[in-house]
Amino acid sequence: MTPSSRPAVCLLSGGMDSAVVLAEAKAMGFDAHALSFSYGQRHSCELEAAARVAAEGGAADHRTVAVDLSALGGSSLTDDLAVPKDRGHEEIGQGVPSTYVPARNTVFLSVALGWAEVLGATDLFVGVNAVDYSGYPDCRPEFLAAFETLATLATAAGAEQGQRFKVHAPLMELSKAGIVRRASELGVDLGLTHTCYDPVEAAGARPLACGRCDACLLRLAGFAEAGHADPIPYA
Repeated sequence: MTPSSRPAVCLLSGGMDSAVVLAEAKAMGFDAHALSFSYGQRHSCELEAAARVAAEGGAADHRTVAVDLSALGGSSLTDDLAVPKDRGHEEIGQGVPSTYVPARNTVFLSVALGWAEVLGATDLFVGVNAVDYSGYPDCRPEFLAAFETLATLATAAGAEQGQRFKVHAPLMELSKAGIVRRASELGVDLGLTHTCYDPVEAAGARPLACGRCDACLLRLAGFAEAGHADPIPYA
């Protein structure tokens, strides 16, 4: 059975990876329902980017759910903690960074699962990739496989109707350069996206990417390796 006109829920952060995943879902023939979160993040510009990407990327629907993870703390993305800067690529790949938000992907996928059940969907899309799962435990293939098992047991669709849920991670084996190349193949405008962990406010304009946090450094390296110019503004 082909996925033509079947609904799917796609996590959409406003970043480069999730923008490409939205395009991947559509390329596979799904009606992609985009889901973003206001989770107490320090910078609202990522939600503005998500809205741009959803509109330009042809999402069937785009919803933003409020889940205040800042009430729990523990991350430099939600707390008044310093965002790591100017780290080398080897250092970035070592250990769990302060930008890890405890259990974030578990929470996000759980909400996505609820919306999928409402929509009659069994497919979830998430933008985790090979660069992420070295430092983020909730980006690893083992986590996604375990969540699929949980989804079957946790829902009426799974437990009562025998539905099987699939978490798609089409970027899992790609580097950042590979993601940039794939974006080009799919016609994704990466100029709409926001990646920076610590953006610099600019009067009357979109915030500027700092160019020094882990996310910026990985993004810039990916563009350089792919031989493409990054279209977003940097400080």
